[in-house]
Amino acid sequence: MNRNIQKIRQEFPALERQIYGKPYVYFDNAATTHKPCSVINRLKEYYESENSNIHRGVHFLSQEATTSFEQTRREVCNFINAGNTSEIIFTKGTTESINLVATAYGNTFLGKDDEILITWMEHHSNIVPWQMLCRHTGATLKVCPITKSGELIIENFEQLLNERTKLVAVTHVSNALGTINPIKEIISKAHETGAVVLIDGAQAVSHLKVDVQELDCDFYCFSGHKMYGPMGVGVLYGKEALLDKMSPYQGGGEMISSVTFEETTYNQLPFKFEAGTPNVSGVLGLGAAIKFINNIGFDVISKHENDLLAYGTEKLKGIGGITFYGQAAHKTGAISFNMDGIHPYDAGTIIDKFGVAVRTGHLCTQPLVDFYGIPGFIRASFAIYNTLEEIDLLEIAIKKTRDMLL
Repeated sequence: MNRNIQKIRQEFPALERQIYGKPYVYFDNAATTHKPCSVINRLKEYYESENSNIHRGVHFLSQEATTSFEQTRREVCNFINAGNTSEIIFTKGTTESINLVATAYGNTFLGKDDEILITWMEHHSNIVPWQMLCRHTGATLKVCPITKSGELIIENFEQLLNERTKLVAVTHVSNALGTINPIKEIISKAHETGAVVLIDGAQAVSHLKVDVQELDCDFYCFSGHKMYGPMGVGVLYGKEALLDKMSPYQGGGEMISSVTFEETTYNQLPFKFEAGTPNVSGVLGLGAAIKFINNIGFDVISKHENDLLAYGTEKLKGIGGITFYGQAAHKTGAISFNMDGIHPYDAGTIIDKFGVAVRTGHLCTQPLVDFYGIPGFIRASFAIYNTLEEIDLLEIAIKKTRDMLL
């Protein structure tokens, strides 16, 4: 095992567990990552010594918590190179971020003659909110097809774009296939027709350096828990000019400037979209996760995860009787496959008995499962703390599973 990776693994207490008396191998990182001690300790530290509501109190702890909270907003801003902190909205996660845009932007600026363009590889969170918006406004949802190897067909994307396309919503990285979409090209082509572009970055921010100004996306969404941070916290980046035009998503405390029984005036950005008490500990934990990623660096992360992907793909190919899904030229560390003649649920259940956690099922991408005509996937998705030796254990578990079920 690489000495640096061994040192990184020591920061994750969950990886020290034994499952069924065997070393714990965790390959379900696309669903959620484990948390380093620095994140866990930041949550503990907040509740032990800083616990207080923010933006409201004049007392010491409230002021201290507010300062830490807004410092984290600056760290998120720097992490994705947003123009300023007013463009960083804290949410519960990617799903809420997308729903916020669908509600606060879509309900105001889309109508019955308009179209929303997504792709066939989207997660349910980037499908359902747009279906709901279409039902509310009468707009039409269009879907760009993909190839069997899991790549977007750009020619079809260009053909589907037209003057009626008002919003394009695309995943940066497919959670099921690992495909890295050419989002800069997509954004540029969409902007040529006047469409606004939302990027679902849930599967990207822990693997790739994201620069929202360089991409020129209008909205970018991601979650803390998929990047070594806590669950229940996420980010919506939006261009300030667009956020200014949008109505509030929810009403309540903090998002107001003044309230009378006759009228309410709304707060300035970003607070206009952060009604109620926020997940303060979650935001501070997200800040710790950003520091963890920055301390390692994306060069190291990308190289290690690419090594895992190449080694894992080669190992699984060597087993035989494996069908792969998603073999794009550009992809992150996720391998989706099925074992010939074995249902993915059965395979996943047996593989787990060998201490190896993989994901099985539709992976919240039922249209993609239908596209391949299968009952579901088995997915092994990697993070910076995974090792080549763990892939060897997955190989052994797959071989034993096949011997048991066939």
